[in-house]
Amino acid sequence: MELIIDNVSKQYKDKMAVNHISIKLQAGVYGLLGENGAGKTTLMRMLCGILKPSSGTITFDGVDVSEEEYRSILGYLPQDFGYYPEFTASDFLLYFAALKGIPKVQAKRRVNELLSLVSLEDVGKKRIKNFSGGMKQRLGIAQALLNNPKLIILDEPTAGLDPKERVKFRNLINKLGKDSIVLLSTHIVSDIEHIANQVLIMKEGKLIFQGEFDNENGNLEEFYLTQFSEEDNYE
Repeated sequence: MELIIDNVSKQYKDKMAVNHISIKLQAGVYGLLGENGAGKTTLMRMLCGILKPSSGTITFDGVDVSEEEYRSILGYLPQDFGYYPEFTASDFLLYFAALKGIPKVQAKRRVNELLSLVSLEDVGKKRIKNFSGGMKQRLGIAQALLNNPKLIILDEPTAGLDPKERVKFRNLINKLGKDSIVLLSTHIVSDIEHIANQVLIMKEGKLIFQGEFDNENGNLEEFYLTQFSEEDNYE
């Protein structure tokens, strides 16, 4: 499997939010880092077909992002995902499963699997309005995985999770990355330090670093901060 981002840009009037980015991603976990306004969310929204690129193309195994077939392999958790407060967790996931075209019997089985996976099996019949922020975030992660996606886009997925929940999440993402492409955006460097096969760093719409990183190369957070202090990287 291969996600090809070829010379992709997004311009809003005088602002170039994403500036001619080209990347090829294969199965694995990719950590996307960058300050607020770096273009991370804009890039992810284009990868999900929510925004149309001003230029360039996005394809998954030759299928363009604009095609329905592309959406069938996609799982997406936006930074602020919407939910219906009066729905129970189970009903919420069943509703999204129906939107994704998952048959009812299969959907019920998958919902039970995912509630267990994100440790919400005991509150599946409780209304979302009574959930903590961390519980809502775990529910969002579950909905992104409903259709067993081959491409998983997660925008700030650990927001609201406590330290224990973050450890469980990292273990889950590590497993998913063996058979899927996982692109994970976060401002918490430690969330990707031990699980990302590659690190991508954006600044002012540009991709300023792409590569492998492990502890033998030093501390990722220090390396990340160094990238933002070296102006030569942006010329």
